Amino acid sequence: MADIGNSGAKSTDPAVRQMIVKAAKTEVQTVWDRYEVMQPQCGFGETGLCCRHCLQGPCRIDPFGEGPKAGICGASADTMVARGLDRAIAAGTAAHSGHAKHLAHTLMKMAKGQAKSYSIKEAGKLKAVAARLGIAVDGRSDTELALDVAKAALADFHEKDTPVLWATTVVNPQRAKVLSDLDLVPKGIDHEVSEIMHRTLYGVDADPVNLLLGGLRCAVADLAGCYMGTDLADILFGIPQPTVTEANLGTLKADAVNIALHGHNPVLSDVLVTRAETKKQAAMAAGATGINLVGVCCTGNEIMMRHGIASCTHSVSQEMALVTGAVDAMIVDYQCIMPSMASVAECCGTTLVTTMDIAKITGAKHIAFTEEAAEEKADEIFDLAIANFARRKGKPVDIPDIKTPVVAGFSVEAIVAALSKLDPEEPLKPLADNIKAGNIRGVCLFAGCNNVKVPQDSNFTAIARRLLKENVLVVATGCGAGALMRHGFMDPANTDELCGDGLKAVLRAIGEANGLGGPLPAVLHMGSCVDNSRAVALTVALAEYLGVDTDKLPVVASAAEAVSEKAVSIGAYAVAAGLPTHVGVMLPVLGGPLVTEVLTEKIKGLTGGYFIVDLDPQSASDKLLAAIDERRAKLGL
Repeated sequence: MADIGNSGAKSTDPAVRQMIVKAAKTEVQTVWDRYEVMQPQCGFGETGLCCRHCLQGPCRIDPFGEGPKAGICGASADTMVARGLDRAIAAGTAAHSGHAKHLAHTLMKMAKGQAKSYSIKEAGKLKAVAARLGIAVDGRSDTELALDVAKAALADFHEKDTPVLWATTVVNPQRAKVLSDLDLVPKGIDHEVSEIMHRTLYGVDADPVNLLLGGLRCAVADLAGCYMGTDLADILFGIPQPTVTEANLGTLKADAVNIALHGHNPVLSDVLVTRAETKKQAAMAAGATGINLVGVCCTGNEIMMRHGIASCTHSVSQEMALVTGAVDAMIVDYQCIMPSMASVAECCGTTLVTTMDIAKITGAKHIAFTEEAAEEKADEIFDLAIANFARRKGKPVDIPDIKTPVVAGFSVEAIVAALSKLDPEEPLKPLADNIKAGNIRGVCLFAGCNNVKVPQDSNFTAIARRLLKENVLVVATGCGAGALMRHGFMDPANTDELCGDGLKAVLRAIGEANGLGGPLPAVLHMGSCVDNSRAVALTVALAEYLGVDTDKLPVVASAAEAVSEKAVSIGAYAVAAGLPTHVGVMLPVLGGPLVTEVLTEKIKGLTGGYFIVDLDPQSASDKLLAAIDERRAKLGL
């Protein structure tokens, strides 16, 4: 078990540290314990020089040149790492686009009257998306439009004569030309994933540069999947608006039925939120004060930004919610759910419920979710959790008395609406003017996960703290947003302390113009992992306003504690969009010198974007600021 006195080396979150100590005392194995017994980890794998793509392997290449210089088939180090990177991009693309495809099917079922729990919450966005896709809007009902948008979405998955609409229509014309000239426009989302799997098969593509370009095209397909997921979720569940809520383990309540919603897709969680009130009396009859829904990871982001539901914890600390002993049921959909949650749940008196047929976990209870029976499935979940509370009632729990105020839900529409209070005619003008004046030095998107190799949240908070003091506007998504919200970066009360004078003045002016009586939070919460598309949309809007391509803007990205292959595909499409993109953990490509040179230097001459791989947060901050300043100088700022 973990060293009780070493919790600070594992997480910078005091609530999580309390639960690490409890887990050690009660002999509940956690992610940090499993990491320790894996040491030392394979150095070949860390650099990408281990291949098991055929049954002759696994093969490994000596990065120092003293051992094998090629795999059994003759693959070079650069070929090996390029194939591995491409497969990670394909996996991330499959995940984000699978999420989007699920929403497209839900929209279609709703339009056909087969899923009565769902409706069109944002008719304006439906019309805007339809018009962007070239679908006729005038004189047509919302249901007709929804059906056509759903069909267009599903058509984007397979190879067709026209390119993927959610790729070509969401970038500015200059960027569309760059992508087209480099043959980076996807022919179909599923087609690109399939082609990557083909070309990385034994005996197919062995040209590292050709492999990398194929990976970038697949990454652009990932952008399409993310953008589609955001669009369809907004249509079905509402465009996020700023909402006041809370984050951290202290949002659990000892006397309530605590249900944690974990994963990434709002199709089930949104129904649970809207039906919770109907089950309040049943919960009170069991002796509870009510039902307390909390979020974990990106499902948490989805219901936080649309309903103000508190986020309990994120990413690497997901087990800690169960260690409190207060969670009566954890409901999961898919992505980023540790299989260990089943054994931790069993130890801690929680029922782990899987709901998607593609994401079952041994030891969990499975309640198969369908849109056609959404409310019935939701009620079954509530009844299970209430019964668990009745058994838990009166037993001691350990809920850290730690929670942080959060203002979340800054969609692009919400940001533009806030800016319009300063300039109704040209809402982006105040943002552009403050960038030109230097009050906003640049913009940084924080995305990605927490990695057990990094003390939880330490890279995110260190880099964000530095950039904010240097007047960089920070937006955040996914568990990167979760890290920053739990440490007070989304509490407007901390804006003056966290920000440099220029940024502080801008955030205060916007907040006061919108009747808040104070500033916006230092970090703007933009949503879940798929909602990195919102950051792209904001970047594209700013580029179009200024009349330049996205690779000219002082905009950067950072996945400071990346884990998932989804983070790899997001980073790759950020590079394709022309953004300098930092990764704060070792990428398994450094064993290929040519691949490393292409990704960190040569790609800059093609797309304008490039990767910055730096494990030290202070050095990484310097490089991100240098990238911002280089772009400012080229714009004459």
